[in-house]
Amino acid sequence: MSRAVINKLDTHHFQVEGELNLATAPDLLQSMLTQFPADGSEVQIDLEGVTRSDSAGLALLVEWLRLAEKQDITLRFHNLPDQLREIARVSDLLPLLPLT
Repeated sequence: MSRAVINKLDTHHFQVEGELNLATAPDLLQSMLTQFPADGSEVQIDLEGVTRSDSAGLALLVEWLRLAEKQDITLRFHNLPDQLREIARVSDLLPLLPLT
């Protein structure tokens, strides 16, 4: 069974743990939507705790970016796992991801 959680470290810092895949992406999308700050600031998402991912995990990151932009929030991803980085690279989406 796939499992993933978003840990809120503070108002602008989050940590994702577990698997980013088709089974977990819908719940993670909804969870983050309720946690975005309302002030149009910068949000940091640490992905170091991601254990596995597939293309649905990459789609989740892209959707978070789209929704953050609508709310005038700048999103930054930290510690992108190699598996996600490779999926983004072969999909030609790596340049779109705001990585630190």
